[in-house]
Amino acid sequence: MLETNFLIIGSGAAGLTLAVKLAAEFPKKKITVVTKAHQSESNTKYAQGGVAAVFDLKEDSFQKHIEDTLIAGDGLCDRAVVEMVIKEGPKRLRELMAWGAKFDTDADGELTLGREGGHSEFRVIHHKDTTGNEIERTLLERANQLPNITLLPHHFAIDLITEHHFSENKTENLSCYGAYVLDQISGNIFTIKADCTTLASGGMGRVYGHTTNPAVATGDGIAMAYRAKARIQNMEFIQFHPTALYDGNNGASFLISEAVRGFGAFLRNKKGERFMLKYDERGELASRDIVSRAIDSEMKKSGDECVFLDCTHLDSDDFKKHFPTIYETCLQRTINVANDWIPVVPASHYLCGGVVVDMDGKTSVKNLFACGECSYTGLHGANRLASNSLLEALVYADCIFQYLCKHKPSRTTKAIPEWNDEGTVLLKGSEILQQKTEQLQRLMRRYAGVVRNNSDLEKASAQLEILYFEMEALYQKHKLNTALSELRNMVNVAHLIIQQSLKRKENRGGYFNEDYKKVKK
Repeated sequence: MLETNFLIIGSGAAGLTLAVKLAAEFPKKKITVVTKAHQSESNTKYAQGGVAAVFDLKEDSFQKHIEDTLIAGDGLCDRAVVEMVIKEGPKRLRELMAWGAKFDTDADGELTLGREGGHSEFRVIHHKDTTGNEIERTLLERANQLPNITLLPHHFAIDLITEHHFSENKTENLSCYGAYVLDQISGNIFTIKADCTTLASGGMGRVYGHTTNPAVATGDGIAMAYRAKARIQNMEFIQFHPTALYDGNNGASFLISEAVRGFGAFLRNKKGERFMLKYDERGELASRDIVSRAIDSEMKKSGDECVFLDCTHLDSDDFKKHFPTIYETCLQRTINVANDWIPVVPASHYLCGGVVVDMDGKTSVKNLFACGECSYTGLHGANRLASNSLLEALVYADCIFQYLCKHKPSRTTKAIPEWNDEGTVLLKGSEILQQKTEQLQRLMRRYAGVVRNNSDLEKASAQLEILYFEMEALYQKHKLNTALSELRNMVNVAHLIIQQSLKRKENRGGYFNEDYKKVKK
């Protein structure tokens, strides 16, 4: 049993910002950050884009950024939250710069502002095309300087501890007392007892197989919160990136930036037809969701595994200059952009829903907070505006921090039971888990992907139920390991996506169901 004051699950932008702030404010308190895999492995690290915030008050205004966010969220944003995040944003970014984050500046030392889809002004600050990595580097460096932060890499939180784990099963008004954690190297499961617990565990792209997220994004925090009976909402709103490099594998896909289509590349199906113009007069330059739906529809019609991005008519030296990483990555896969088409598929990119929190980052379970991609704050509504996600992570980590300064959590006197896995055996061979995971990913791509309809969703629901019972049988019989925990979490997350999709009776933002053709404006 390990005791700590503040337990943080996840080490991306959201989790580390909170850890660093708490550690500096409360030098006598212990902050424990558990993170599976390496401490820098997170969605934050792979964010190529930037952070949206209003710095140029001559050309831009908070009002414009607020409007852009509300338009993207398609009527489902919480206006008060949008205003708060956008007005707080620049302060949080200045703080990050004070801690050593370097963003691109011009000759006069002014921040260079980029513009992305959905933004009416230039307001996205970035560090080349590796902004997330720069933020992660800064935060880890800062965290390592603070002696009261303990980072536990290769530690996987398995379940939140609530009243359900005590024998006197009172279920009214649940509280969180910490988490059961798997040491992935020794295989032992131990208890971390905490005065307050924060989920900052990121997204769930792996549920779909093709994803721009790293392999760690299996929706663990959302699944743990769901099992702990916290409120979860808007799981049907998932952003897909239309063009991830297809290499026949399931797992993290390399992103072929939208800018490549802006540069003049064509999308073609296997027959070589340039199909985008059938779907939208803007062709390849149509918005992200339209391009994703068109590709999805071409793939379903033909049964092909992917479509192709054709850059062979573009000036290849120019291409190399603009997109060095994309050019190199394709070459490593024996694709020469000058003569070969690039195979691409839509890939799950960002989850707009998650664990419901209020403006202090509190969930519906006492002493449990959440921030970052695993949370639903009301900022994104039905679709996230580009580059608002890192902003939300930084702002909500600060909201939780401010709340905890005013309301210091108290230590529980309850005796916490240890994890009990008596009578379980070691799972031999991981083939069965690999098989079940791929089955789940195929099911989600086919029936609950970019384009959905009610009969597909009903099929998905029925098939998932069978998978759930198979997974549950494995879970009851065997000692938990990483792969089994991840499968268990992904099955829970898939259930939430399917059920919340069935409840949504209209098309909004990132949710598209063929049975509701008329999109509400």
